[in-house]
Amino acid sequence: MINLFFKIGPIRKSVLLVCLVSCLLMANPLLAQPSKEISPQERCSVCGMFVAKYPDWITQVRLSNGTVKFFDGVKDLMAFSFNPASFGASGQTIQEIWVKDYYTLAWLDGRSAWYVIGSNVYGPMGHEFIPFSSAAAAENFRKDHNGTKVVRFDEITEPLVQSMRHGQKMR
Repeated sequence: MINLFFKIGPIRKSVLLVCLVSCLLMANPLLAQPSKEISPQERCSVCGMFVAKYPDWITQVRLSNGTVKFFDGVKDLMAFSFNPASFGASGQTIQEIWVKDYYTLAWLDGRSAWYVIGSNVYGPMGHEFIPFSSAAAAENFRKDHNGTKVVRFDEITEPLVQSMRHGQKMR
């Protein structure tokens, strides 16, 4: 394989390297970064609240067209993820999901986070999925704050999200 690389011309090598680097960047979510620029006028794409008022709770997604959508918590982000078209993102898929670890406030990949549900800690709009970077941190929080369960991203269902949103919709 390496010998073949050295036998191709310089232009083809450049194209091959660009393709290789592009593929690595797209395939590796660790190289992706959340948007750090959040305007004070930025509204939650689901409920319409001003997200900058709640910096500890802000979450975000990057769509397939590169657009970044912000939310005032994981609950609204999840509502969006189940039906982007109903929130003005027809034909778009979610490429990146970013949430903040509850204790450290560090951004983390929302698909790899651990979430506590049913705790006595509320977000800007009531009941919330509380994100953590590790199972141990989530379990400690669950015990300390009377949480009912720790779940992974792929265990969160639309009916669970809707049950947590019940009676708290702004739009």
